[in-house]
Amino acid sequence: MRIYLAGPLFTAAERAFNAQLRDGLTRRKFAVWLPQEHESSGKTAEQIFADDVAAIDAADVVVANMDGADPDSGTCWECGYAYAKGKPRILFRTDFRLAEKEGRGLFNPMLAASASLPPLDLTCADMEEIAEKIASELGNLPQAKSHRG
Repeated sequence: MRIYLAGPLFTAAERAFNAQLRDGLTRRKFAVWLPQEHESSGKTAEQIFADDVAAIDAADVVVANMDGADPDSGTCWECGYAYAKGKPRILFRTDFRLAEKEGRGLFNPMLAASASLPPLDLTCADMEEIAEKIASELGNLPQAKSHRG
C-alpha cells in the first residue's frame, strides 16, 4: 500500500517526527511518500505543488497529521484534494491542545467529517503506538485489506 504522509514539516522537530513515523510505517511493510524528502530549497513552489499532487494521485491513501492549534494549511489542502479524488484519508492527532467543541471533534468539522474513518486521538502516544494504530486503521479501510502484506 502506498501512503502519502501529510503533515507540518517546517521545524526540525516536525521533520524528525515525520521521518520517525515514516520509518515505523515502512517497518510495517507500507511504502511511504514523505513530502519533506522531495522538497529541496532549489525547487519552485510550482514544482513542489506538481510533485506533491502527483504523489497524492499515485498514493492509495493519505495519512494526515492534524497536530497544532490549527492543522497545517498545506495538510488541509492535501486532505481536500484527496477527498475530491476519492482517496481514503486517515487523520490523526497527537497534540494534547484539544480544540474540541461538543459534538464536533478534535479539529475543524470539515476535516473531521471528511475523514474515511473516525479521526484518531493519539494524544501522548509514543512513536511505535502511533505507527501501530495507523497501520491497524489502514487495515480497516475496505479496499486496503488486500493490499497490506
